[in-house]
Amino acid sequence: MTDVENTIAFQGVKGANSDIACHAVFPDMETLACYSFEDTFAAVREGKARLAMIPIENSSAGRVADNHHLMPESGLHIIGEHYQKIEHQLLAPKGATLAGLRQVHSHVQALAQCREFLREHNIEPIVAADTAGAAEQVALWGNKDVGAIATSLAGEIYGLDTLGVDVNDNADNTTRFLVMARDPIDPDPVESKVMTTFVFKVRSVPAALYKALGGFATNGVNLTKLESYITDGSFSVAQFYADVEGHPSERLVRLALEELSFFSKEVRIMGVYPANSFRERGVAAE
Repeated sequence: MTDVENTIAFQGVKGANSDIACHAVFPDMETLACYSFEDTFAAVREGKARLAMIPIENSSAGRVADNHHLMPESGLHIIGEHYQKIEHQLLAPKGATLAGLRQVHSHVQALAQCREFLREHNIEPIVAADTAGAAEQVALWGNKDVGAIATSLAGEIYGLDTLGVDVNDNADNTTRFLVMARDPIDPDPVESKVMTTFVFKVRSVPAALYKALGGFATNGVNLTKLESYITDGSFSVAQFYADVEGHPSERLVRLALEELSFFSKEVRIMGVYPANSFRERGVAAE
């Protein structure tokens, strides 16, 4: 029987980058592979897993768009973040050669992260549900002119040869993951740096967004991420996703959020969680 409290869900199959991220952060937990992101959120919501590991953005290919739409309605809370270096391998059935490859299958994000490599070698990219799933399918087909971009672990699991090592265009290719759970946490900002993630919709008045965000500037609160996306078919309603440094209980963050709320139709905090140490390394490198 599966120990739910010791299980973390991810989208994909065994050997996916999300699977590797799960083991990196929670090496003693069992991983639960899910077909879709909707299934991953549902696994936690329905008590099949305690946590979910969700990719949110990549340094080369940008945001994972599906999750900006799905997370606010998932009923889950962000309790942590993880930055995973992504190293893509070009995999193919035994006996295949790089010169003989005609197509390569992988997740749309992985293909985007290897765009220059694929163009250089005149290989057609074909979108698949996930990286490791593409590797599994390529192994089943056994066609020597069809490969996959996936992890080295996926190559080992599905018995594929490696025709190209680290074929991602950017050597510093990194994906940010969010750890999500049914219940929120309340980290102490005195003990560690804290991040707050929220979504909001502004009122339909002139300069509403400018005024809504003004409180972060006047109160000296660092807004580290702001993205907008359409939420209805009329293209008239935009929802914004944001990350800020600090805890909502801290005076300056509280004042900024109050000003945001005044100019917004809706503000929903999705999680307050410890900032990953990767953020400090990024600052040190500047």
